[in-house]
Amino acid sequence: MVRTRQQCTHLDTVRAVTPSGDGCQECLAMGDSWVHLRLCRTCGHVGCCDDSKNRHARKHFLKAHHAIISSFEPGEDWSWCFVDEIEVFPT
Repeated sequence: MVRTRQQCTHLDTVRAVTPSGDGCQECLAMGDSWVHLRLCRTCGHVGCCDDSKNRHARKHFLKAHHAIISSFEPGEDWSWCFVDEIEVFPT
């Protein structure tokens, strides 16, 4: 049996974006904290990760339907598609 690697169907939504800030905008407004940050590759929204109690990056995806995020942590270089639930490699 030959297995093929699943491909993301949302790479065409990736844009050159300007981050909305240096931290999770919603957590900052609430005076709350986060664990890690994620960058929306469609609009530049910076939100907290799923390990953070508020999960603002995922909430942004659910509201805006922007599928691809990238880590916004220093030294990390990876991206994820919420819809296809796979790591992606946007250009």
